[in-house]
Amino acid sequence: MANKNLTNAKRAKNDEFYTQYSDIQKEIEAYLEYNPDVFRSKAVYCNCDDPYESNFFRYFVLNFNKLGLKQLITTSYKPSPVANTQLALFGDDKTLAKSKGRPKVTANKFIINEVRDIDDDGEFNLKDVAKQLKTNKNNEWSPLEGDGDFRSNECVNLLKQSDVVVTNPPFSLFREYVKQLFDYNKKFVIIGNMNAITYKEIFSLIKENKVWLGAGKNDGRNVWYQVPDSYENFHKKEDGKKYAFVAGTIWFTNLDHGRRHQPLPLMTKAEVIKFGTKKPFEKYNNYNAIEVPLVKYIPNDYAGVMGVPISFLSKYSPEQFEIVGMCENEDLYKMKTKVYTTAECKQAYLNKFGKKGTYDLNASGVVIKSGILEKVYQRILIKHKKK
Repeated sequence: MANKNLTNAKRAKNDEFYTQYSDIQKEIEAYLEYNPDVFRSKAVYCNCDDPYESNFFRYFVLNFNKLGLKQLITTSYKPSPVANTQLALFGDDKTLAKSKGRPKVTANKFIINEVRDIDDDGEFNLKDVAKQLKTNKNNEWSPLEGDGDFRSNECVNLLKQSDVVVTNPPFSLFREYVKQLFDYNKKFVIIGNMNAITYKEIFSLIKENKVWLGAGKNDGRNVWYQVPDSYENFHKKEDGKKYAFVAGTIWFTNLDHGRRHQPLPLMTKAEVIKFGTKKPFEKYNNYNAIEVPLVKYIPNDYAGVMGVPISFLSKYSPEQFEIVGMCENEDLYKMKTKVYTTAECKQAYLNKFGKKGTYDLNASGVVIKSGILEKVYQRILIKHKKK
């Protein structure tokens, strides 16, 4: 239910799943470990985040000086329920006086150029930012002319003046969103669905080492998101806040981090068979490669091509492995050794399930078990880098 609702929310450009502050902090700090100046003198743009509710905004504005940012830009798709009535982001701000008639509804834009302890209480916090925004001293808080769509001219103009984009974009527009980032040559750290790895537009970038997985939790397992009080299908409640877990969300980036250069410790082929699989590796019937069902079973002494789970990318080191393709329908990487006919697919279905149907053998790697053709799960094709 959570996955379905997350997808629907993003398709409607009304993301009610809020990335937790701690998850953002852990991810960004991994890049800082590798390069402490990665954000220094940079303009960061969060272009799919309601400034009133976004933890991306909270993180970057509170760490503005620590990171050495030049500028922080945040725009929303559509207003939050508190837009133009109160700055709920800062907790204790009073509701503004209501205007006559129905309140005007707008998307919003925050541009932060400076943050400091404006009330001289010896501590910099969100109250200081609120005061600076309300007085517009060196910062800007204003409505957008349009609905805040990242493809709109005003948002594209903001994108042009930014250096790094960090956000949780709409999953249904992920291909288009990433394309725009490359069209404007931007660095980015964004959240996406794990299935996006298999999109041909995204996988080609991964294969060419133009995009890789982020430094944080990227195994596709459950990630906790805060949800509104009105959300019914939550999974836990802490400190009065509701949370729902969503499987399959991961970080995508083109910022370097040290974890992608750590080699994966592996066993030899003989050791994998002895301590793991207990049987020889199976060869695909339609690819010149062996099936490796788990990342930990990748043999360190096999020179050929191996089909591995897509979760491998969370452990991928470009110095250790080369990505050569993917098991898929179109044979985009010219790796197939066999293409099955419609008749063969129908016979395979009958053999496996005992009834009429079509088994789409061309969509993945195929192994033969007891004389029956079996599809395996989605696989990435890799091989060891020559030493």
